[in-house]
Order: sequence, then structure tokens, then C-alpha cells
Amino acid sequence: MRRPVLLVVAHGSRDPRHAATVHALVRRVRALRPGLRVETGFLDFNIPSVTGVLESLDAEGVRDVVALPLLLTRAFHAKADIPAVLAEAPPRLRIRQAEVLGPSPLLLTALERRLYEAGLTPADKSSTGVVLASAGSSDPEAIAVIAAIAREWRHTGWCAVRPAFASASLPRTEQAVRELRALGCARVAVAPYVLAPGFLPDRIARGAADADVLADVLGPSPEVARLLLDRYDAARVPVLAAVGA
Repeated sequence: MRRPVLLVVAHGSRDPRHAATVHALVRRVRALRPGLRVETGFLDFNIPSVTGVLESLDAEGVRDVVALPLLLTRAFHAKADIPAVLAEAPPRLRIRQAEVLGPSPLLLTALERRLYEAGLTPADKSSTGVVLASAGSSDPEAIAVIAAIAREWRHTGWCAVRPAFASASLPRTEQAVRELRALGCARVAVAPYVLAPGFLPDRIARGAADADVLADVLGPSPEVARLLLDRYDAARVPVLAAVGA
């Protein structure tokens, strides 16, 4: 029995860095699991579209697909946009939507990797406050998840961790930076909790102007690639059971 195709569903962006980062991440996933077919589809702005990929798979005779939202929180896109697009897929395709990527300990490890790549060391943790800067959402569930991640991350040894949002919610990155300064942290670092560059990550970067350290986006980090496969595997089991594997 062939394994279901993994379809990575990305939002898309007018910023070419976004698609380039998504494709780099998918290449890393393929390298981690040779033999697994991994496709990429975009909801907007970029090609191929999710609908186009699904139609092509159906035309090839593929029957089982795991659609994995390239999202860090379960907000509007995961709850509404993606299910709506998948519902329009050719009826012969059996599609299971995997869980979004966050929260996960692997993402915390990836965040720390990016901070260390930006110049911090583990010895700096106790004197460094970190802004966990996400894109933001109007969904209260997504905002609560970011706040919970910040609380969990604080217990790994950082001076303090504060959530911030580039849109829809407060505080903004620059406000969180000032708050950490006021708490007395010797240095302040901003860790973008976003997967790829674009408009909102650029806003996070501008808000980090007064921070000591600005980490890169999560991008194609090894931890994120591993997490995609973990989410695929968790969704794949019911798919295979449904077809008698």
C-alpha cells in the first residue's frame, strides 16, 4: 500500500521570500524521508494552487492525501479556508487534514536555534528577556495559545518571555521590548514565531529596532521539517486504516 501523498498547504504571499522559504522547507522534508511524495499548494498569490495540485493528483490516480496546514496556530485559515478548499477536491480523493504545527516542543527548540544563530548562547538565557513575536490573529483561541507558549518557554530559563503580535492583537513587538527593559532584563531578544518572511514578519523586525537581538524566522529549520513529518504520521494512520492498510 502506497503512503498517502503529503500536501503542504501554505497561505502564499506577494513577497517572493515567502514561497522560496516554503519550498526550502519542503525540500528538507523530502530529504528527511526519501520516497515520500511531498507536494506544495498555496491558498493565494502563488502557484500551484491547492485546487490545482489536488486535480493533478486525481488525474494521476492518487487516492490518498494528507493535507497539512503550514500554520502555527489553529485560527481562521485552519478552521475555515483550508477545509473549504479541500471540500471542493475531486470526489475520488480521500483527504485527511492534519493538525497545525503548533504548539510543539520542537518549535521551542527551533526558536532557540534561531536565537543562538543570532548571537545568543545558552549562558545568556537567565539575563535575557525574549519577545515571542507572532503574526497575530482575531481568533481568541490562537491568541491564548501564543500566551501559553510564552509562559511555558519562560520556565526553560529565560529572564522573562512576553508575547507580542504584529496585527489584530496587542501588545506590539516594540511594546513588549519596552516592558522587558522595564523588568530589568540585561538584554532583550525578539524571536519571530513565524514560518516565512513577508509583510507581518517585516513589521515584527521594525518593532525590534530597540532590541539587542533579532532572530530569523523559523523557516526551513530541521525541527520544523521533523514536525511536519510528525503531523503527517499522526494523520496518516486513520487514512490507512480507512483503506484497510
